[in-house]
Amino acid sequence: MSSFTLSDLERIVAERAASADAGSYTASLYAKGIGKASQKLGEEAVETVIAAVTGDAKGIVSESADLLYHLVVVLGISGIKLEDVLAELERRTAQTGLEEKAARGQG
Repeated sequence: MSSFTLSDLERIVAERAASADAGSYTASLYAKGIGKASQKLGEEAVETVIAAVTGDAKGIVSESADLLYHLVVVLGISGIKLEDVLAELERRTAQTGLEEKAARGQG
């Protein structure tokens, strides 16, 4: 099992975003702003779904990595810490999924 964590990814993304490296994809995404980063996040979400629907296990892994990366970029540009998302997930797991959805008013 890998010892690499989403916190590691968040740290690396933040470091690369702050760099002046013209060859950094992360820095270029940050420079293009939330619109472009969100577009890329959406594209990766769709590609992950397509891989899942077609039963492409290798594709699911690859596209999921892209999806998580772009999510961390969007969170970073938005000034949201991964720990805030994890805290929300922790809060939600204190009740069943149906109870949690009902509490949010979603059916």
